[in-house]
Amino acid sequence: MIQPHSGLRAAFVALLMVLFMQPLLATAQVTDINSAVNKAGRERMLSQRMAKAYFQLGQGIDTARSQRVLDASIALFDRQLVELKNYAPNAQTRETSLKLEKAWIAYKDVLVGAAPSRERAPEVLKLSDEVLGLAHQLTGQFEALSGTQAGRLVNISGRQRMLSQRMAKLHQALNWNLPAGTMREDLAAARKEFAAAMAELEAAPINTDKLKSDLKLASQQWFFFQNALDEKGQDTLTRATNVATTSERILEMMEAVVTGYEALH
Repeated sequence: MIQPHSGLRAAFVALLMVLFMQPLLATAQVTDINSAVNKAGRERMLSQRMAKAYFQLGQGIDTARSQRVLDASIALFDRQLVELKNYAPNAQTRETSLKLEKAWIAYKDVLVGAAPSRERAPEVLKLSDEVLGLAHQLTGQFEALSGTQAGRLVNISGRQRMLSQRMAKLHQALNWNLPAGTMREDLAAARKEFAAAMAELEAAPINTDKLKSDLKLASQQWFFFQNALDEKGQDTLTRATNVATTSERILEMMEAVVTGYEALH
């Protein structure tokens, strides 16, 4: 039975949804140079996170969450790339944005073109690094335009997000017995770089009390993530699942740190 005024109620609910979405839409675009550094830096991270999720799906690791991670990361990368292209303030950043878009089209095609497979995994590995390189270049160009310590710290802390996902990606690739190449050395280097950057961030003189607290929480998650990467006593699936889980937790904490630096002017 249709209740009276159901049409009015539906219209009212729709209006509420529009009003609710307005603040989200207002913050969807790149608003300033620190925001550009953050979002370009997040594209770096997503390049590695998508490969991590792909490798996990191919191995049956935490499949429901891995699929959500992959789908959400693809959508976010798409959206942010449009925002960054629209914001690009000079010829240099516009050119790099277009190169990044071209590399992304190739990468995305491999990610979504078929179910994850070990045969396609080496191409995912290669393209994830190509996209990473261009996103890193774009982030550096935005940081140079910022010319501030806050902009530099947004870049450094944003790179920590990327390194967390890069370490997880490399671990899951090795777990899948992909051709190792330099992956073990790359993983060791990423761990060393992450530890050094954490020390630099913790010593930054412009840290607020909130940033100090968030950095402390991130350091605690780094401890757990390292344990997952080092774990030898568990079976292969358990170890890989622990890496999948802890890499998401440390990413969440580093996102809070980047947001803190982005807000500084």
